[in-house]
Amino acid sequence: MALNSNDRSIAGFTMAGHALVHWFETSIPILLVIWLAEFDVSMALLGIVVALGYAPFGIGALPGGILADRYGTKRLILLCLAGMSAAFLVLSLATSIYAIAVGLILWGIAASIYHPAGLALISTGVEERGTVFAWHGIAGNAGIALGPFVAATLLIFLDWQLVTAVLAVPGILAVLYGLSAQFEPTAAVEDDVDAGPDEALSLSGLITNSRALFASAFAIVFVIVTFEGLYYRGMLTYLPEILHGLEAMDGLAVPAGLEGIEPADYIYVGLLVVGMAGQYVGGKLTDRLDPARGMAGIFGVLVVLALAFVPVTGMGLVAIATLCGVFGFFLFAIQPFYQNAVAVYTPADSRGLSYGYTYLGEFGLGSASIAIGGFVLGGASLATFFVVIASFALAGMVLSAALVAGLDRFVDADRPADAKADD
Repeated sequence: MALNSNDRSIAGFTMAGHALVHWFETSIPILLVIWLAEFDVSMALLGIVVALGYAPFGIGALPGGILADRYGTKRLILLCLAGMSAAFLVLSLATSIYAIAVGLILWGIAASIYHPAGLALISTGVEERGTVFAWHGIAGNAGIALGPFVAATLLIFLDWQLVTAVLAVPGILAVLYGLSAQFEPTAAVEDDVDAGPDEALSLSGLITNSRALFASAFAIVFVIVTFEGLYYRGMLTYLPEILHGLEAMDGLAVPAGLEGIEPADYIYVGLLVVGMAGQYVGGKLTDRLDPARGMAGIFGVLVVLALAFVPVTGMGLVAIATLCGVFGFFLFAIQPFYQNAVAVYTPADSRGLSYGYTYLGEFGLGSASIAIGGFVLGGASLATFFVVIASFALAGMVLSAALVAGLDRFVDADRPADAKADD
């Protein structure tokens, strides 16, 4: 079914926002190498500085969702885009590692707003929600791939200060585009989604709405998303380093002039590109398949794929590349399902809060697998690492199956009207 004009307008606006969040996010590690030499600091200190920037990205999702419910999703997304662009302009003027820290913290605070606000806007304003979730995810993957590529390419020709300023330009253009975008943010729901004057920001309102959410099936969805975050962050954090250490990578020739690129990086970027197809297929399927059933099925595939890395890492280049491609497809195919699950199991007037909790679990609690993975890889075998990662997907599969088996019936009577219409 073709998107109507309101759906198209929201899709364009949120796709730009999603792409730019990850555009900025993934360019930071490229700049990290430059800052290490520029300011003559230890990797430990620089790691703390960068962590200070990434931490608000997950922690700020919950307050970002609260603000989206109170002040409106479009206004918050525009604030996010302007804030991220301003943060990179601050970085372009930095003359010390402390100024870098300020710029990164500002970026993390601004970026944390996007996911709860953007997904809440799609869930309440879009009729063809699955299709827009698909294109929204594709845009995010495009930002993930283009951010480091553009940053690294510009650094060949320009000083890093100018590069950070140039990276801010698309964000500024997106703000101008967003200011002119016209759409109805609640066109897909019948409920009154306007919060009271102070309710969305009051402590009592937060506690009341949170209790209502976690007394429903959303509590299970939140835990499912957290396990997905543990799987996602653990695999994507350590897979590049794992691939770099494989003997099979020696068989991948690097074209002349690109000798500085690690061969394994080709496979990793390819994984992200294949993920765009996974986002699209997953999003389209959410229009036809119950989100809990979809999550259970894909989690099952992710369990198998994580365990498959144990034997395949000892095989040839073709086997490794093929597994990474399949892995990339399903890793990103599950995202539209849990995004839609939040919309299905929550009332429209608390979508910002719902997605705030969702991305607190995804980016905040999910980042614990970085520490877990480092501990396992430092003291145990590579096989043990993949078994631990597979256990996260197994837990997600079990909880999703439980949602299908019993909790669907438990919450059906209280499920929002717009959610029931999607079943």
